Amino acid sequence: MSLALPVSFQTRMQTQLGEAYPAFADALAQPSPTSIRVNKAKLALPTSLQPVPWTETGFYLSARPSFTLDPLFHGGAYYVQEASSMFLEQALRQSVDLDQPLAVLDLCGAPGGKSTHIASLLSPESLLVANEVIKPRANILAENIQKWGSGNVVVTNNDPSHIGQLTSFFDVLVVDAPCSGEGMFRKDPDAVNEWSEANVKLCSERQRRILMDVWDALKPGGVLIYSTCTYNREENEENLAWLARQQDAETITLQLQPEWGITETELEGMHGYRFYPHRTQGEGFFLAAVRKTDGEEARTFKKSKRPYLVSASKQEKALVQDWLKEPKAWEFVKHKETLRALPAAWMLELEQLYENLRVVYGGIEVAEVMKNNAKPLPALALSQYVSEDAFPSAEVDFPTALRYLHREDIALEDSANGWVLVQFQGVALGWGKKLQNRVNNHYPKEWRIRMSLDEALKPENVAALFTLGDQ
Repeated sequence: MSLALPVSFQTRMQTQLGEAYPAFADALAQPSPTSIRVNKAKLALPTSLQPVPWTETGFYLSARPSFTLDPLFHGGAYYVQEASSMFLEQALRQSVDLDQPLAVLDLCGAPGGKSTHIASLLSPESLLVANEVIKPRANILAENIQKWGSGNVVVTNNDPSHIGQLTSFFDVLVVDAPCSGEGMFRKDPDAVNEWSEANVKLCSERQRRILMDVWDALKPGGVLIYSTCTYNREENEENLAWLARQQDAETITLQLQPEWGITETELEGMHGYRFYPHRTQGEGFFLAAVRKTDGEEARTFKKSKRPYLVSASKQEKALVQDWLKEPKAWEFVKHKETLRALPAAWMLELEQLYENLRVVYGGIEVAEVMKNNAKPLPALALSQYVSEDAFPSAEVDFPTALRYLHREDIALEDSANGWVLVQFQGVALGWGKKLQNRVNNHYPKEWRIRMSLDEALKPENVAALFTLGDQ
């Protein structure tokens, strides 16, 4: 399928690529590759799929299945993510020590591809703030973070200028900036229709404003990773050169393997890395890493006399502390009826985040506590830290898993009465409560599969359904 590309865009790319332009145009007429990134904390890496070469956990699929009908997708066992953008892993591995406790910001985090990737790369002793300025998208980001199951992530809904007031707070800033979307043309035809020279200029100016707004939040010596899914120089190399002129910033060069097909660029001493669809198996993408060489030193936070985060009582903690692995690693706090676990080592910093930003979600929502009863919440079921000893689990088959995710009634014949962790192929999906003569389905209404399952669950069709666990 050939794309009707804007003439001005074609002229730009012909100038940029020269004699390679016909190969680029041909690549845009080909189907987009389908790729996924596996959550190693929940699922073993598949052995039969083609790896994405610049990441340890990314794989290509030969065709695009219905991910909605794979229970493992809902259980956070993998994320459907464009392959080029997984190059973020190389930028992080080559620019910072991921074994150290780091404070990391993913500024433009929704829907969650890069945030879940960062969460998997960081040590459990680190803290990730995943931000999204648009509220509905921040809610989607929070859902995907919960399903991924990391406990050291805070989801916020703030403008970059608000976060910039947290002076020298972060060791790493990841800015996957909103852009003109040229790299997504073959995947998203609407991006073609929305493209214009004026929009490129508008995006470039907005990106510069975002970078300036958030720069002060980066510690001296810290790393900024800047990326877009577009090709033009205004939003990429020229923005980096501009940043270096405005701030104390130096380029970080990354080591590439020739077979990856990535194009290294340089402007005014600032290096960038480009993905073109005729050279790499992925969409158009640009990334650069920059080190902040000077700036105000990080503040030392002191415990507030009137903390925003209120600790749970001893009685409340006693109800749930055995529900998590390593209970001493968590600080249990309560807001209204919700009891959540936050990383104990970061409580002073978390106090600042909760006081100064709009926090949508943080840590692990463990339970709803009323009087002397605790009701486990969905995030706990999906958490990588839920204690297997605290709850019985029930393994269900493919059709039952889909019915559960559709919020239908299911049967758990061999389970004792009480809270049960519903699992598919060893991956937790959520809670069921077994009563004497029925099972109450506690899968969240807002997460349920909305499409009809009638056709998919016909016996002759079930065998053809895709699940990553079979790959």
